[in-house]
Amino acid sequence: MSTLTQVNSQVVTSEGDHQQTETPAIKTTFSVEEIQEMLPHRYPFLLVDKIIDYVPGKMAVGVKNVTFNEPHFQGHFPGRSLMPGVLIVEAMAQVGGVVMTQMPDLPKGLFVFVGIDKVRFRRQVVPGDQLIMTVELLSIKQRRFGKMQGRAEVDGQLAAEGELMFSLVS
Repeated sequence: MSTLTQVNSQVVTSEGDHQQTETPAIKTTFSVEEIQEMLPHRYPFLLVDKIIDYVPGKMAVGVKNVTFNEPHFQGHFPGRSLMPGVLIVEAMAQVGGVVMTQMPDLPKGLFVFVGIDKVRFRRQVVPGDQLIMTVELLSIKQRRFGKMQGRAEVDGQLAAEGELMFSLVS
């Protein structure tokens, strides 16, 4: 899997000087197609529609547009559709997966979601909501384990938050 963090080099020329300096531009947004190059998830389990902000090695902000036609709403709950909390946490973990897969100094492979701590749900998420998930890297251990802090918001209101753990599977 290739790293998508550096794209399109910009050439800067200083006046009076024929010397050129090349500065790589850092990609800060990703489309759903680019996310699918990074993550193995597919419909109906890909829960991130786009990345709207990305700082390599530090954090990512992802968007999930919650729609009524998603399969879990058929049974959760008839007459009162609520996005299951486990799927909100999974959506945050997928945003974290984008951060982990783009770390150039980590081995390539599949990072799986292995744990959650201190997760709290603060607001219901319903069809029509836009879930904004911010995931920040807290630590990496032995180049195989990552810990992140995740927040999911709707209309500026906190919907869920917690710590997410990842592990590299060979």
